[in-house]
Amino acid sequence: MTRQAIVAANWKMNGDSALVDTMVSGLADIKLSSHVDVVICPSFPYLSELAQKIKAANLNEAIHVGSQNVSEHESGAYTGEISTAMLQNLAISYVIVGHSERRSIYKETSTQVAKKVHAALNAGLTPILCIGESETERASGATETVLSAQLQPVIDEIGIEKFNDVVIAYEPVWAIGTGKTASSAMAQETHQFIRQFLAQQNEQVAAKIPLLYGGSVNAANCEELFAQADIDGGLIGGASLKAEQFKIICSAAKGK
Repeated sequence: MTRQAIVAANWKMNGDSALVDTMVSGLADIKLSSHVDVVICPSFPYLSELAQKIKAANLNEAIHVGSQNVSEHESGAYTGEISTAMLQNLAISYVIVGHSERRSIYKETSTQVAKKVHAALNAGLTPILCIGESETERASGATETVLSAQLQPVIDEIGIEKFNDVVIAYEPVWAIGTGKTASSAMAQETHQFIRQFLAQQNEQVAAKIPLLYGGSVNAANCEELFAQADIDGGLIGGASLKAEQFKIICSAAKGK
């Protein structure tokens, strides 16, 4: 069994049509190892445009389009939200769920995140489930407790077998956009804990699930991070806005 590697770009509230064009042209000659998927998650207004231009450039087998968020509700009076059906209509295949900024700024709870994961799976979307601890939690030795508390509601909601269709992104909150990065050994230790936590429920599922690292990954540190036994790619922020740097990161990923 080879575990899929995934490199996902989270543009956050950045980018425009010019960046869409730059990224599509910049990745036109991308060389990926086998068992590697690339996902680009722009802001909502550019989902359709990016999907169309990736398809026109014949890159849609290598590069997928993902949403940065989704509602747990099917439809209704939820101004400003986006439903799974809307993403399906745009042929979107991935969705980021529970990013630390959604949890901290918009107060999404782990229970709400679990419902979003469930909604995404029901719609045939692949959720990229984000978990991670703050600097204070890391310093106090609470990392494993925090990660367990973020994972357990999802297990309770969907069941461990459904994790066969889930991607997990571990993002130490203190390393997002700060320039700080966990050492490769520190990142591996935490990824190993996540896999072992899931293995308590189902060893086969735990062995298969892609675990991504999301904390200031860039072209200089990606190879060392991706070489770790339990790191299967990355959720990339700032470096994903630069086509050449993002291409280097994508090319460093390998299935395990």
